[in-house]
This record gives sequence, C-alpha cells and structure tokens, in this order.
Amino acid sequence: MRQIVLYPDEDGVWCAQCPSLPGCYSDGKTKEEAITNIREAIQLYIEELVEHHEPIPQENFQTLIALL
Repeated sequence: MRQIVLYPDEDGVWCAQCPSLPGCYSDGKTKEEAITNIREAIQLYIEELVEHHEPIPQENFQTLIALL
C-alpha cells in the first residue's frame, strides 16, 4: 500500500504523486480518474524496478497537514 498526494492544479486537473516513489506522478480530469491513473503508474513503476533488479523503496511518507 502506498500513500499519495492528490491536489488540483491551476487548470482544474487533479494531480497525483507517490512521494515514496520519486518521479511517480499522474493526473486526471477528476479525483477518481487521478487515483485510478496513479495506481496504474505505481504498479508500472514497481514492475520496472523489479525488471531491472533494482530495490523497491519502502513506504516511508508521513502525512503532515499544516495550515499556513
């Protein structure tokens, strides 16, 4: 299981990223689409790591919400 960060950009597109997998990003027109797309991106990212015999990073992201 991986944590994701989900947020809208200035154009209204929902962006998703997986902080424990550097460079693993996706997006979608809706929150649901962005979540579906990031799930696929995470799966493909990990498959590539396995295929290239590279270590899979552990999930280590800790959620911190700060209102500034």
